[in-house]
Amino acid sequence: MRIQAIIEDKLQALEPTFLTVENESHMHSVPANSETHFKVTLVSSRFQGLMPVKRHQQIYSLLADELSGPVHALALHLYTPEEWQARGEDRPASPNCRGGGA
Repeated sequence: MRIQAIIEDKLQALEPTFLTVENESHMHSVPANSETHFKVTLVSSRFQGLMPVKRHQQIYSLLADELSGPVHALALHLYTPEEWQARGEDRPASPNCRGGGA
């Protein structure tokens, strides 16, 4: 199973109302077809009342195996349904890679 699919499956534990996992590896200095850099946007009522650090800790716990191995970077955009709606259901764009050559 591809890393992206594993991440998507594991994040179902948070009962998301919206989930997108984007492989952004192509934007970085890595070999073609890599699965090392991901952007996660997840909306869940389970984040209600939690500070951002606690939300991130939930993700890190679920994805511990991937973060200790193939995943090098994980951008997290985590919202409650109300926060997501207030943002106009929009997430920040990813910055360009500032790394070195491949």
